[in-house]
Amino acid sequence: METFIQVLIDGLLNGMVYALVAAGLCLIWGVMDVINFAHGEYLMVAMYVSYWLGFLAQVDPVVSVLAAGVFIFILGAATYRLIIRYTIGRPGLVALLATFGLAMFLKNLCLNRFSPNFLILSDTWLGGKTIQAAGLIFPLPQLVAALLALAVVGAIYALINTTRFGWAIQATAMDREAAELMGINTEYIYLLVFGIGGACVGIAGGIMPSYLAVHPEVGSMFGLIAFVCVAMGGFGSIPGAFLAGLLVGAVEALAGFYIAPVFKYIAVFGLYLAVVFLRPKGIFGW
Repeated sequence: METFIQVLIDGLLNGMVYALVAAGLCLIWGVMDVINFAHGEYLMVAMYVSYWLGFLAQVDPVVSVLAAGVFIFILGAATYRLIIRYTIGRPGLVALLATFGLAMFLKNLCLNRFSPNFLILSDTWLGGKTIQAAGLIFPLPQLVAALLALAVVGAIYALINTTRFGWAIQATAMDREAAELMGINTEYIYLLVFGIGGACVGIAGGIMPSYLAVHPEVGSMFGLIAFVCVAMGGFGSIPGAFLAGLLVGAVEALAGFYIAPVFKYIAVFGLYLAVVFLRPKGIFGW
């Protein structure tokens, strides 16, 4: 039983990071009805930002996570300004293909500049450290990443539901034309939403070099899992994306440990298919 709890805890810690990545995608999808196919590559870029700050300037990921979040916020806002704004009102496939092209550009840019090699930061503040309690082991890098993810998701949820800016986001998501008649600058809202969605995945990617190697393909699976979490939780539902992230993390860890590591993603996508079959609009969808 103790082994089961340990594996479950490891899965839930990873699941919180999945939830943060998914929350950014969920925000963009829910407000703008845009599928950002470059979401996983945003995470990859954030990891490179954090890695190079650590390698060149000896800035630990615990600190450089802020720079990574700001950088991806700017990248997200630039993506909207230069690409997405021209796809609004057109078929959804236009934005999907545009962001897919951006994803390929970012991935191949990093592949060309940094090579496909796995890059690992050594001697980080959190690396290799653990906390033991009640006979269980909590890896400190994953624990800090999970707590940071929980704090950011909670802050995003509070922003949307308790502030005037959040209410403006909700109004824009419900009816853009009506929001504009009420005096809301929807262009500004879209710009900030894309930036905030990017910042979420940027923060996740910024802390990851504490315990994960950086390489050009690292964002692909995280991006795919983010799509799964958003679809499972219910499109536009941040609580749904958070719960789905925890479920995915738990299933991934348990299947990988008790069946075989190669089966962990099979179990995750099997769970996704089961949820979508039972609730096509997701757990919190309506």
